[in-house]
Amino acid sequence: MKELSNTKVTVRLRKIEGRKEWYVYIESYPVLVPGKKSPQRMREYLNRSVTTIEWDKKRTARTEVDGTKTYKPKRDDNGIIICRSEKDQESMIYSDGIRKLRQREYDNADLYSDAETAQAEQKERLQQNFIEYFDKVTVRRHANSSTSILINWQRAVEFLKKFAGNTLLFSQINVGRAEEFKRFLLCAPRGGNKSGPISQNTASTYFSIFKAALKQAFIDGYLTVDLSAKIKGIQDQESRREYLSIEELNTLVATPCERDVLKRAALFSALT
Repeated sequence: MKELSNTKVTVRLRKIEGRKEWYVYIESYPVLVPGKKSPQRMREYLNRSVTTIEWDKKRTARTEVDGTKTYKPKRDDNGIIICRSEKDQESMIYSDGIRKLRQREYDNADLYSDAETAQAEQKERLQQNFIEYFDKVTVRRHANSSTSILINWQRAVEFLKKFAGNTLLFSQINVGRAEEFKRFLLCAPRGGNKSGPISQNTASTYFSIFKAALKQAFIDGYLTVDLSAKIKGIQDQESRREYLSIEELNTLVATPCERDVLKRAALFSALT
């Protein structure tokens, strides 16, 4: 958690040498200044001076060597220095208005800085390559997974490269681009010596992996929107599985086999 500067802004007075008159200025402390190791005390003079200050005799500001005491000015419930003359009081009200402005500036400085930094970091993340991230996530998530799962993730990345090339920036990913990749998968070639497109169920698997990578990118802060929740997957097709009927199983049982263990294994497989 970032430590706040806790700068406090106060209206103060400075005695004008040889006159019963005081300059009005604003003091801010502590102020963190670039290049300075220790916090600084900043003073801003307001081109105002007053002469009719009400002094608080219960609050000593300083005691000189000769025993002479100076006192702190009286302040009202809002912290504004009290003066006897209307003109001086207006100067103090004006000064307190400037103090409030400066205080808000210091209070918000850290927040603005954090927001600007976060925006810059997010902008930088959006310019990174999602495909490289996809590769890293594959290794990170499935270092100890089965070979078949790892191969499916690697194949999903390969199909994404066929669709977008080796570079796909996070800033280029949106719902529309994801839908284009979905359509690409539904007619993507099987590759190798095999003809025709990959099956709908295979496309469904690869697109689900793509969505999982998008979800992880949102969790890791590369995407500001959870696109995986906005994108519908590819529906699996009900596949046809061949099986033996009861009559065929009985025929298999009655058929001699030179290797009994092979026959028992076949029957066990069929019955499970």
